[in-house]
This record gives sequence, C-alpha cells and structure tokens, in this order.
Amino acid sequence: MTQARKATPEPVYWALLADEGGPLHIAATRKGLAYVGSPHQPLSVMEDWASRRFPGSPLEHNEDALAPYISELAAYLQGEQSSFTVPCDVRGTPFQLAVWQALRAIPYGQTRSYADIAEGIGKPAAVRAVGTAIGANPVLMAIPCHRVIGKNGSLTGYRGGLEMKKRLLELEQNGCFPK
Repeated sequence: MTQARKATPEPVYWALLADEGGPLHIAATRKGLAYVGSPHQPLSVMEDWASRRFPGSPLEHNEDALAPYISELAAYLQGEQSSFTVPCDVRGTPFQLAVWQALRAIPYGQTRSYADIAEGIGKPAAVRAVGTAIGANPVLMAIPCHRVIGKNGSLTGYRGGLEMKKRLLELEQNGCFPK
C-alpha cells in the first residue's frame, strides 16, 4: 500500500516596492495580491503575516511575479491610476471579508466613517468590530482602508501610519488622477 504524498504548499512571492514614503514589502500568491506592508517595516513583519495566513507556504523573492502588482501600486502612488485591476487573494473571517468588500465600494477621493461601514454591512452596532477588521486589512491601498475616517472627520489609526494615510487622502482629494 502506498501513501499519498502531501501536496507542496504554493509559494507566496514577495518583492519590495520603492516609494517616496518608504519601501513597502508586497506579497502575492498565484491567485492575487495578498499583502502590502507599511513603509519602512522589516521583512520579518511580512514573514510573520505569511506564516499566519499561509502556513507552510514558502516565501520566495520574485520580482517578476510581483511586476503587475508593483506597476499598479506605483501608478496609484504617483496619481496616475485611481483603481486596481489586479486580483487580490485575501483571507479572513466572513465578517472581515464583508468589511473589506465595503471598503472597495468607497469611491476614489471620498471617505466614509467607521459607522458608515458598519451600517453598510448591516451591522450598525459593530463599529468597533469594523475598526478591528479594517486594521487587519492585508492589502493597503488596493482595499482602501485609508478612506475610512472618524465620524467627526478626524484621521484615525492606519496600519501604514497616519502620515501615509494623510498622503493617500490628499493624493485622491486633489484629483491627481487624470480625468
């Protein structure tokens, strides 16, 4: 009797995106963009994320595999693109996925409050849980959590840092994307 061989886990590819705000580690699977890190974070932050979300999958540095993602993220950061066409491979709870889908529906250049997102997903009392789900968003910019602000219009926490959040909102609100 022969034993079935275990399937080798798919690799998670990664590369570094150069940006004026600081370098960003990004990662993708064969299915899509899976991670966009915060500026200046060490590789170990992405390694920890990958071991939790893709246990057993090897991390493989591969600029070629990440080229389409780097291209779109760079174009967005330069104000040349307002939306993303690359697929995302995000993994989360059903609640997180609902919140992240709601974030994708926020139009370029606009903002929503945490309460707006909670209301939009049919969970008006879950404002804090919405904030937690937003904080767990693995793909900054592509899932635009920077577009969520406090109910009073204040800038609130952002995994990429408040300086990056402010920069992204200004980029979008100043209409840098050619119409």
